[in-house]
Amino acid sequence: MSQKSETATISELLGRSTGFLKEKGSATPRLDSELLLAEVLSVNRIELYTNFDKPLNQAEIDAYRELIKRRGKGEPVAYILGRAYFRNLTLRITPSVLVPRPETEHVVDAAHGFLQEREWAARSPEVLDLGTGSGAVAVSIAAGFPGARITATDTSVEALDLARENARTAGVAMLVDFVQSDLFEDLDPTRTFDLIVSNPPYISADEWPSLPPDVREFEPREALYGGLDGLDIYRCLAVEAPQFLRPRGCLILEIGSTQGPAVMELLEDTGLYESVAIEKDYAGHDRVVIAMRRKI
Repeated sequence: MSQKSETATISELLGRSTGFLKEKGSATPRLDSELLLAEVLSVNRIELYTNFDKPLNQAEIDAYRELIKRRGKGEPVAYILGRAYFRNLTLRITPSVLVPRPETEHVVDAAHGFLQEREWAARSPEVLDLGTGSGAVAVSIAAGFPGARITATDTSVEALDLARENARTAGVAMLVDFVQSDLFEDLDPTRTFDLIVSNPPYISADEWPSLPPDVREFEPREALYGGLDGLDIYRCLAVEAPQFLRPRGCLILEIGSTQGPAVMELLEDTGLYESVAIEKDYAGHDRVVIAMRRKI
């Protein structure tokens, strides 16, 4: 006797999967459920709502169930889908890179603001993105300010390959040079930039255990953990970045929401920066530190 096929509508499946993912600890169970069902059906989320009573066939139900199981085990939606959205870009994402966050868009906003405020005369401004990961920041800067020439570094070959692919997809591959380097280590020590940006690892040892499991257990630790107090990379940047910044060049760093005063102090203590300031994100949290290289 053949097994009876299961039947369910879009509305019923979303209700079940939302409840399941909520029990499993997802912070956004409804959104996760919708994104994964839209993927299975090759539609956008709006079409789910306009077809709420549409029944799904067994193959669609089975495929959806497998994706929901993966999410229920904590795997981030971006890794399941193989893509994430950042500003107006669709980026390919794999577990070799951090999933881009909306908070990081403030780094790009600050970079665009600096580039647009300056007069560049006949030359192109040169930008350095340290720890590019998926290329989200470098590609977004290039897309929004195509007059810039950008160098983007990462220690991971897999991340650099992914970032190159994202640059090609966005149509800015000719504007971004990807280089394997641990911060400044493999860069020409005589080269200087008008702007250096970075979203460094900044999670502290105390914060690590409280990270959501889908972050702590799935995303690359090296892109998250910033040492005992979360400031290891900032200490390096504060001291080393001035060598690579032109006078009145700009350093823009994403920070954890409680790290503003400490990062400002690190920069100011070098005596090599001026106009050090903090910008907040949309939630009112400290998110970006901006500093100008002091004229010598």
